[in-house]
Amino acid sequence: MIRSFVLASAIAMISGIAHAEEPIVGSWKTAAGDTAVIVSCGGSYCVTLKTGKYAGRKIGTLAGTGGSYAGEITDPAADKTYSGSGKISGNSLRMQGCVMKVLCKSQTWTRL
Repeated sequence: MIRSFVLASAIAMISGIAHAEEPIVGSWKTAAGDTAVIVSCGGSYCVTLKTGKYAGRKIGTLAGTGGSYAGEITDPAADKTYSGSGKISGNSLRMQGCVMKVLCKSQTWTRL
């Protein structure tokens, strides 16, 4: 009986740790229809395309917590890197890239 309780407690604790990840971590469908994966990397979050013309290419690094993130975003078609940000709202991630914080473009990605 005690063994079952200890095992159940350990499983519950591991499940709680898995759910403590930041909401940005996971797979996302981009505005172009490609799949991007965001993973924790060195204290921030790396954005890598997994499908499409630029599959395998890292297109961003963001840092932050609680659904708001900032860093750099790369447009793979133009091979240009911009000041970027991401904000989570439910199952949507609004990504924004800006030149000199004045000229900005944004798109919304959907969680897969």
